[in-house]
Amino acid sequence: MQTHSPSPQLQALADATARVMLIVDPKGTVTLISKLAQEQLNIPLGTSLKAELPDFWLPVLTILQGSETSCEIPLQISDREYLVSINPIVENGHITSAACILVDSIQLDTMAQGLPSVQTLSRQLDTIIDSSSDGLFVCDANANVIRMNPASEKIHNLPATKIVGRNMRELIETGFIDRSAALEASISKKRVSLLQNKNGHKLISIATPVFGKQNELIRIVVSERDITEIDNLQHELEKQQALKDSLRDQMLAMQQVELESQSIIARSPTMIRALQQSIKVAQATSSVLLLGESGVGKGLLADLIHKNSQRAGQPLIKINCGSIPESLIEAELFGYEKGAFTGAQTSGKPGHFELADGGTLFLDEIAELPLPSQVKLLHFLEDGQISRLGSTKDRTVDVRIIAATHQDLGEMVKLGKFRLDLYYRLNVIPIPIPAVRERNDCILPLIKHYIDKFSAQTATRKRLTRAALDALANYSYPGNVRELMNICERLVVMSDTELIDLPDLPSQISFTPPGNQFSSHQITPGVSLQQALDQVEKQLLEETLKQYKNQTEIAAALKVNQSTIARKLKKHGLS
Repeated sequence: MQTHSPSPQLQALADATARVMLIVDPKGTVTLISKLAQEQLNIPLGTSLKAELPDFWLPVLTILQGSETSCEIPLQISDREYLVSINPIVENGHITSAACILVDSIQLDTMAQGLPSVQTLSRQLDTIIDSSSDGLFVCDANANVIRMNPASEKIHNLPATKIVGRNMRELIETGFIDRSAALEASISKKRVSLLQNKNGHKLISIATPVFGKQNELIRIVVSERDITEIDNLQHELEKQQALKDSLRDQMLAMQQVELESQSIIARSPTMIRALQQSIKVAQATSSVLLLGESGVGKGLLADLIHKNSQRAGQPLIKINCGSIPESLIEAELFGYEKGAFTGAQTSGKPGHFELADGGTLFLDEIAELPLPSQVKLLHFLEDGQISRLGSTKDRTVDVRIIAATHQDLGEMVKLGKFRLDLYYRLNVIPIPIPAVRERNDCILPLIKHYIDKFSAQTATRKRLTRAALDALANYSYPGNVRELMNICERLVVMSDTELIDLPDLPSQISFTPPGNQFSSHQITPGVSLQQALDQVEKQLLEETLKQYKNQTEIAAALKVNQSTIARKLKKHGLS
């Protein structure tokens, strides 16, 4: 078929656009084609589009026939994908041809990255909405549903096609929902949160109004979540926690068997943890710092560490730094040469470091160590060498240091009473030891142990009444285990009868029967049982806050979990 060539100027214009462009007449003949189009589509001027590219010809035909005013379609030609824009060319009121511009997908992506189109942003928004795990409704200002995501379809078990376009008032009337957060937000123009029931499921719906530039309401976005699954997860977590507690109890029981074989009494988790740490650190050679009040058993833990270490066959030398005069402490620790000072032995004397060579040196009350001796101790910790008093020769000794104190060394450092560098050298592995009042689970076993122990020593069979045992169990023991042991020995030795009762107890131990503890509490007339229980619960918590330092101690005293105490303190506004 013969076709007239376009004018040179028109062909030059088409080529200059650097676009895949062509013009097709009503018979399907290509009457103008750019150079780029010829290269990419591999068709010359005068080609029959209907014969060569039938898939392309069909949308062009709809434009030439006037069925559509314009169209934009994706099209694959050979191995390329294009977005094709087709528009009619009108002369004297009649469509004479169709202009086609093709943009390949690679070029289209590049353009979209440089300047996102409205359609690209719309697709991104659609992806975000549809991928949300929460149900999402989008309503107009009159609470008409204009969008519903797949998560909402799943929650309501209905397709979006049955909901979109309907008003929330209508949906309430049909029983789709009992209340509409979107409807209430459209009226109040404020954020609305609702808890709803839907076919046995619990839903939380939150409607958030969206305002335009003139502060007019333009949209309402409703997010909804099925919290039935959250409830199920909570129940599962509680089951897992119960299993964990069961395993923990079994573990503590196994540990207790091991600890009992070492004649150590520990039932409280805090004390068991201190023993666990001691056994674990025993295998190392690091310095250990035992922290705790006087009488809590720091010397006992030092024994435990040494007995479980590789130095168990070597000596454990103990020295109380507070019991030796300041003028003699250096000589006792590091030894002295003959003639070092007036009264010194003529042959000199080795100090505790030399005696403990290969073993362990326990420095109790390390905070009482004078500053000059602190310098020599630091020197040993740095290079393992000591020098006797009056000597200029260093001696190398292999000694592990276990230190203990009931004082706050950090505070002493601030006051200049303890060297900062020595503090860091000693504080490699700190092990806090709880006071007896913080070890409620240990008190009764300790009392029974020492009563039996001293009864065996005195060839008697002493035992405690329930009232006496309760009184001893409720005493705070400011002197810790040492005081508890002394009280038990006194009771066994001084009681006249086999049965030890309340009159036999020391005067500092008082006892209030549990039944009378809240006898003075007045319940306000007219309150419900739950309100009365809450009042008593709050009073009990207020009293325990006065007696104990933290939530862990309160939980141990009341025999509940720490999380329970935290929740109830928050409930009653206590801290």
